[in-house]
Amino acid sequence: MRLLFITDTHIRGTTPKNRKDDLYKTLEKKILEVNEIVKKYDVDFLLHGGDLFDRPDVSVSVVGHFASMLNNIKVPIYTICGNHDIYGHNPQTIDRTMLGLLDTLNVVRIIKDEEKIFLNKNGVKVQLTGKSYTYNIDNEKNKSNYIVKDVSDDVDYSIHMVHGMLLNKPFIKGIPYTLIEDIIDTQADITLSGHYHSGFGIIKIDNKYFINPGSLIRITNSLTEIERMPKVVLINLNNHHIDVELIQLKSAAHGLDVLDRKEIEDHIFKSEKLFDFKQSIDTAVNFEKLEINEILMEVSNAEGVPEEVKKEALRRISNSQMKSLGDEF
Repeated sequence: MRLLFITDTHIRGTTPKNRKDDLYKTLEKKILEVNEIVKKYDVDFLLHGGDLFDRPDVSVSVVGHFASMLNNIKVPIYTICGNHDIYGHNPQTIDRTMLGLLDTLNVVRIIKDEEKIFLNKNGVKVQLTGKSYTYNIDNEKNKSNYIVKDVSDDVDYSIHMVHGMLLNKPFIKGIPYTLIEDIIDTQADITLSGHYHSGFGIIKIDNKYFINPGSLIRITNSLTEIERMPKVVLINLNNHHIDVELIQLKSAAHGLDVLDRKEIEDHIFKSEKLFDFKQSIDTAVNFEKLEINEILMEVSNAEGVPEEVKKEALRRISNSQMKSLGDEF
């Protein structure tokens, strides 16, 4: 059985300021190459680690075009919800989103929490599970999101997909994350993660694989993204062996050709100035960022706030988001 894993495609109709290319056309090329890889390696199933779309209400014209491209990939596509796919970091809003629409139309298949999907091919049986993004997924009390405890006796392998901040080493202070070493008790043979755009490649511990190839598209304001080349993961399973391989996309241009270094450096400079300003007034004012995804992160990560208050705040934000739908092409 062969599976291909990709993550964080962030399909959208517009191009961020830090990109020098036409992102729409770049996305087309990459989806086409993914399809060619599926054909070349005789892949049986395509797995997507979340954030298929860059926002839950991408325009119909954009969704229609890429849905047609995904339909041309003649193998089943299984996915989980990323934070950009849903409203208010709440997977329960999926029915109001474009990803939810593609699930209804059987273009993709969203894996529900606690659901077991069984894949069979060439005498190999795999248990596939997934955990979509939630606002508290990387709370230290929620490591169970990453850990598979129940594997059916009649399967050869267990694969678990999670859209969360799974990392191989500690990250920036103040940003919740989960370390691989903290979930080593999982019974999954392979844990696939998205969300962290830089990725950490393939890590093997005690015959268990932890994999994040990084996002398929580079939209993050980070100098490290200039050096990173987008990759996908080919997983080959037989009755006795797991073989995994990172494949670099040929259609991906070098970071210097598509990422505007000046825009990124300006962003870093402005962020540093904003941080200094925030630090200077924190004692008097709780300064909040205004970009909606940053507001969501602020609410999700707030300390000393009761869970019911966080949930209600996120519910109101998601309702507010859904009142203003649309994405310009």
